[in-house]
Amino acid sequence: MPPQGRAAGPVSPPRVSARRRRPGVIALSLALIAAGGAGVAVLMLQVGHRTQVVTVVRDVQVGQVLTEQDLGRASISLDPAVKAVKADNLGSVVGKRAAVELKPGSLLTASQVTKDSLVKAGEQLVPIGLKPEQVPATELLPGQKVQLVHVPAQGETAKDSGTPPESITGRVVKASKAAPGTGIVVVDVATSANDGPTVASWVSSSTLRLVLDAQDGS
Repeated sequence: MPPQGRAAGPVSPPRVSARRRRPGVIALSLALIAAGGAGVAVLMLQVGHRTQVVTVVRDVQVGQVLTEQDLGRASISLDPAVKAVKADNLGSVVGKRAAVELKPGSLLTASQVTKDSLVKAGEQLVPIGLKPEQVPATELLPGQKVQLVHVPAQGETAKDSGTPPESITGRVVKASKAAPGTGIVVVDVATSANDGPTVASWVSSSTLRLVLDAQDGS
């Protein structure tokens, strides 16, 4: 306690000397603020730049003709590498056929549609059922060229072992998913109209094997 008769005066806080501000630190701070602002501006421009594109809203099977009900529109920030059909060009794809299977929620690209029928004039479509051990590990896609090879029936032998087996050229139009339980895959193959009945008879007698051609068709 202070001595009697002497009033206690206010206590002053200790004086702290102000630090000298260095010009370099100030300049660096301003530069960081400016860079941050520029980054935000670039980000806002990227977010703001959106493109109206065509989307798929319903399942569309290979070869099916596209209608307006199958398609929709979406506004997205589009990477230039993605060749999606612009919404303004939606009318140009309506009436074309799906060259691949289309799934809802995906963007539509020009390579996924075609104006040509997947089965051309002078061709026939033959369905071929493949057992799990006969299905190639390589995915079967529309447009792939195949050889349909005739093999001896069970219990039979080739008439002339020196003669190569008979084969017919075909083209994959569509391949189904493996059936539950059996694992059988059904492949629709287009062949010439002259070869269609022969291929069908090979399928019926279970004497047909499907062989993929090289990608270049050779």
